[in-house]
Amino acid sequence: MPANPLKRLARRKEPTPVRPASRTPRTPRYGVVTSGRSRGRGRADARRERRSEREPGFLARVVNNWWNRLISAVFGGRFSEQTEQYLAHQTKRDYVCNTLGQAAWGMLFPALTMVATWLVGAEQAGLFSMAFTVGTLLLFLANYGVRTYQVSDLDDMRSFLDYQVNRFLTCAAMLVVGWLWCQVRGYDPFMFSVCMGVLVFRAVDGLADVYEGRLQQKDKLYLAGLSQAVRCVLGLVAFSAALLVTRNLVVASFAMAVGAVASLVLLTVPLAYFETERSMPATLRGVRELFVECFPLFVALFLYNLIDSVPKFAMEGALSYDNQLYYNAMYFPAHSILMVAGFIYKPQLVRLARIWDDPEKHRRFDLLVLAMVGVIALITAAMALFMGWLGIPIMSLMYGLDFEQFRGLCLVMVATGGVCACIDFLYQIVTLLRAQGAVSKLYLVAFAFAVPVSMLLVNYAGLAGAVLGSLVSMAILLTLLVMEYARIRAQAGRGY
Repeated sequence: MPANPLKRLARRKEPTPVRPASRTPRTPRYGVVTSGRSRGRGRADARRERRSEREPGFLARVVNNWWNRLISAVFGGRFSEQTEQYLAHQTKRDYVCNTLGQAAWGMLFPALTMVATWLVGAEQAGLFSMAFTVGTLLLFLANYGVRTYQVSDLDDMRSFLDYQVNRFLTCAAMLVVGWLWCQVRGYDPFMFSVCMGVLVFRAVDGLADVYEGRLQQKDKLYLAGLSQAVRCVLGLVAFSAALLVTRNLVVASFAMAVGAVASLVLLTVPLAYFETERSMPATLRGVRELFVECFPLFVALFLYNLIDSVPKFAMEGALSYDNQLYYNAMYFPAHSILMVAGFIYKPQLVRLARIWDDPEKHRRFDLLVLAMVGVIALITAAMALFMGWLGIPIMSLMYGLDFEQFRGLCLVMVATGGVCACIDFLYQIVTLLRAQGAVSKLYLVAFAFAVPVSMLLVNYAGLAGAVLGSLVSMAILLTLLVMEYARIRAQAGRGY
């Protein structure tokens, strides 16, 4: 049937809807910007995209470049033939980065004890402090007094491979002696395991020292400082994370060792090979002569640290382990004096060696020694003022323990730190003079005094006796060293 024509007329009269041109559709098409606000959002997205396309930050670039360099060397199989990328003779960098590394190394022990105190209590933190004391003492066996000898070997009289073989042997000896010490002391399985974890960490620390010494020998001390800082930070992070998760000191101690191994393999060893020239081959004679020539240095350093540790060993047999924590916490400000003094004179050891090589500059050498002793005295006085004002409250806050009761002992310990800094400096100077054999007997005499003095004072006065015993022992050693230095210089003046 045909459509009705009237209906068609009605549809023609209805207006066709027209969308106004000035109005914006409720839902714009995808990808089409139809308003000012939308255009603003588009510009923001574009800026974000441009930022994402920019280069990564400085630290990320350094890490990426180092990783690429390391991977290429691994697959190329030629570590020692890599092109050097970092300059020598960078005095400002040496001071800054060496300060960073020394500060990280010095802060590591108190930071570890603070973490242990917070997470497992004062008694177990004191136990860990004792294990760390044993590890630090045996670290001097691993180092064997070679570092200063190595960095002052300006003419490469010994090959770098000689130094490496020497260090591998001394680190192995350190681990064996540490195991024997734990057996002799009769430590229970828990203490034994904590000690072994700390000993592995310290053995890696001693092994890394020979590679960092190579960098310092080639006047790239700032790279050695960065390597040391990375190792300490990784060890602290690994220890803290493991202890936080497990609340187990054994696991945390071995985690700390794993962090040190990672930094040694991925950074320290490659850095020494990349940034120094290829070493001459090792010789049996060279390694043997290193052991012979550095034996007096090892004896002196080991005895010095043994004298420093005698009060702690005396406390271990007579007092509870929390006293170890108190003693080491009070010793940290004293150790800070030693660190600050080291920041000043250690970067100058190579320069001092060159000054001493010129006989006409011996007078200047003496003046520099006296000036450094004066600087140590000023640092000690400043530390004493700080401890009397803010230091003790800060220590109480950091450890969560009351150190106000030990105010007098803290000041005595600061004085001990100044004496120790002078001893360490004079030891470095005697090594530069190549008269290390003359001072070993002085350390032995001081040790003979330290043992009975510390034992008597600890048994009589407890923790206070340990602090006083440390000051008396170190004062005796300093007096003997000053007398010996005066004798050595008098002989040099007469041309002997």
